[in-house]
Order: sequence, then structure tokens, then C-alpha cells
Amino acid sequence: QARLAALVLQIVGLGANDMLRGFDPAVPRKNLGAILEELKRREIPVMLAGMRAAPNMGADYAAQFEAIYPELAQQFDVPLYPFFLDGVVDHPELELADHMHPNAAGAMVIADRIAPEVAKLLE
Repeated sequence: QARLAALVLQIVGLGANDMLRGFDPAVPRKNLGAILEELKRREIPVMLAGMRAAPNMGADYAAQFEAIYPELAQQFDVPLYPFFLDGVVDHPELELADHMHPNAAGAMVIADRIAPEVAKLLE
């Protein structure tokens, strides 16, 4: 049982849909903070996966939105994977027709890129 407990790691990454809907960055910040607080209370190790704002949201919005992830990672003392869609965005062959979500090949790219970071945390 102790070995199994050492292999538990929650990856939390959300906020992209809030951003695409133009929600105030305070909304995903509050929601992510509540999730991180609960995981901390339960003593569940966590990695926060960051997101970037779409270029059409503007520089001011992007600065506010993108600051959420490093600030919360520092506040809750959790590791940050800076950009969950790293290696997928701007690669149409890795995206669904909506150009927002990864297809199966894109999901494999995400898994391949994040896996080494997860492995380090589980050691």
C-alpha cells in the first residue's frame, strides 16, 4: 500500500475554456486555487499544468491569464509544467478539426513530453 501511495500524482490543468470564453482570469485562478487547496488538504502530490492565452485575447489579458500558473505553483509549492499543449499548438496534424484540442497523435506528443517530468516527481 505504501508503494502505491508513492505512485499517486494528480496532474491539474484547466482554464483554457475559461480563457476562450473571455472570463476574467480571476475565475480560473479561484477554481485552480480551490483544487490545489483540496489536494494539499488530502496530501495528494500534484503537478500544475499551465496554459497560454490565445493571441486574439490581447497582450494584457494574456499577461494576467498566463501569470495564474506560476503564481499558484509558487503559492502551493507544486511543480509547474509550463504549457500543457507544448509541441501540439500550431501543428494542424496534431489537432482536431477545431484547431483547439489534440487528436490521438497530439495526445501522444503531450504524454511523451510530460512523462519525463512526471517520472522525476515519482522517484
